Amino acid sequence: MKKLVYSKAIKTLCLGIILGTSMNGIAQTAPPVTEKLIPYGDFNSWMVRIIDESFVIGGNTKILYEVAPVDTIRGAVPYNSSPVSPWRTSNVMAKVSGVTKCSISVFPEKRGDGQCVRLETLMENCKVLGLVNITVLVPGTIYLGEMLEPIKDTKNPQSKLNAGIPFTETPKAVVLDYKMYIPETDHRIKATGFSKIVDVPGRDSAEIYVILQKRWEDANGNVFAKRVGTVVKRISETNPDWVNNHRLEILYGDATGQPGYKPFMQLIPKEQSLYCINSKGKSVPIEEVGWGDADDQPTHLVFRISSSYGEAYIGSVGNKFWVDNVRLAY
Repeated sequence: MKKLVYSKAIKTLCLGIILGTSMNGIAQTAPPVTEKLIPYGDFNSWMVRIIDESFVIGGNTKILYEVAPVDTIRGAVPYNSSPVSPWRTSNVMAKVSGVTKCSISVFPEKRGDGQCVRLETLMENCKVLGLVNITVLVPGTIYLGEMLEPIKDTKNPQSKLNAGIPFTETPKAVVLDYKMYIPETDHRIKATGFSKIVDVPGRDSAEIYVILQKRWEDANGNVFAKRVGTVVKRISETNPDWVNNHRLEILYGDATGQPGYKPFMQLIPKEQSLYCINSKGKSVPIEEVGWGDADDQPTHLVFRISSSYGEAYIGSVGNKFWVDNVRLAY
């Protein structure tokens, strides 16, 4: 695999800023570049993972796509995105009771002269008589951070992620292109893998979830955070045409009293905490303890786009959410 390092790109998260110049004492100011593309956020570059599933479930060859520099990886080996790309997807390799199974819910799709990403909510099944019998609802998701492969069970899904990336900037907004298809149904399904599949009332939505956190770690390795910036968008209606340059303003400080605040923008409840890898190399929950001040500098950016919202393993099968040109506006 190509050893491409993206740390510089993450540090700047930009294409550059055009600076003003002076000539003959007269200021000549060029228009600034106010939008910065998140690396690979145009979705024109994809890594391909080719994995053979276990013979006991058919031995099918699966292709998993990752938002990363063009490359091909063959074999059932865990993928660590951090050396090559800030993005990770819900396309994962699981090994449950010795059985290798792949889940694929994120796909590249042609758009004009380039590509976009398509996120789908679907069901994944893994059945081996007397060994394993799992049916899981999987929303298509892309996010900034890492997945801790291989997945061994469906318990505590947030603990399988290293959520967010280091980030110290304060953008004004998130900008992207999108379109949406959602089935005409007002109920969702909850399928966690080992319990009964149940209906969940309420219409499903695609979700764009962005928070800026100021994190710190105590002497015991526990990680805490204050919420510095917030923007969450849910889309619950079909829109077959591209909505270009869709701008979502980030609310800084305590968002609860600000115009545009919705209840689902709340601080993350402790029982639903995101996880990260602490300085001791251990996966630990990130406990959000309050709202930061409006002028606080963040330490991390959490950015997730999904074809279904809310808790893991809940959604409406058939949702499709297309996204392109994800950038930050300053």
